[in-house]
Amino acid sequence: MNRNELRKADINLMVVFETLMQERNVTRAAEKLFLGQPTISAALNRLRALFNDPLFIRVGHRMEPTARASEIISHLSPALDAMSVALSLTREFDPASSDMTFRIGLSDDVEYSLLPPMLRAIREEAPGIVLVIKQVNFWNVSELLMSGDITVGVCLTRELPANAKRKMLRIMRPMVVRADASPEPITLDEYCTRPHVVVSHVANISSFADEWLAAIGRKRTAVLSVPQYSTLPALMEGTDLLCNLPDHLTRAMARTGLRGEPLPFVTPDLELSMVWLSVMDTDPAERWLRKRLEAFMGDAGASSPAP
Repeated sequence: MNRNELRKADINLMVVFETLMQERNVTRAAEKLFLGQPTISAALNRLRALFNDPLFIRVGHRMEPTARASEIISHLSPALDAMSVALSLTREFDPASSDMTFRIGLSDDVEYSLLPPMLRAIREEAPGIVLVIKQVNFWNVSELLMSGDITVGVCLTRELPANAKRKMLRIMRPMVVRADASPEPITLDEYCTRPHVVVSHVANISSFADEWLAAIGRKRTAVLSVPQYSTLPALMEGTDLLCNLPDHLTRAMARTGLRGEPLPFVTPDLELSMVWLSVMDTDPAERWLRKRLEAFMGDAGASSPAP
């Protein structure tokens, strides 16, 4: 390859192209890059001239990439990642003077129970930075990492992209919470007969607990599904409703009048993990952020990064 050809390329154009490939929409690409739509449209025209290809074809409200565009991005994204790594090695990060914006993905339970103490510490250590929190879960965290909407996520995880890294932060032990005043622990029969609230971002009325119960030949009845944990105290007050929560969230809910106890049957532990793309490994600012997340959201049982 003749590297003199690189002088024809504008890195800004390549970033616009990658964002258009991710968003398939000029408006969303403009919003993500904090640019105007006319700027993105002009950049797209220059890209089409540079690559001698239309690159995108409008299909309804989406812009579908051509075969040439798909081939280009397969080579371009790794190159942009490598450039980001190289450039990150040239700068230091001083949290006390930084005004950077960090985009973090947190599951709802983590935002409610583990973010507040970290935020208080960060406001002391880095008063000028901005944290933008996006709600994530094990279904969408990979997509949000790959799109660049977040640079790091903390939640339950499943399969990750090949260029992603994962570090287990803590073991989460499932608990059951209640608002009634009975001092007696909940029995398995009572657990199965009392009504349940399920917290689900996709409006499900079942969860891991139903799978665990099915394995021992039991079932429960869910009468309410809500999308977030913060409404539980008000919803459960004065009722016989039960709800399953991870132990860290159960402790945080204690001040709201809900009280928790172990489930009346054996359950597996769940792993709360931090995930990020390997391209962010050496970025000083991102490394600082990951250390803060680990310090405030991890526990003594956290292990080393998974391979």
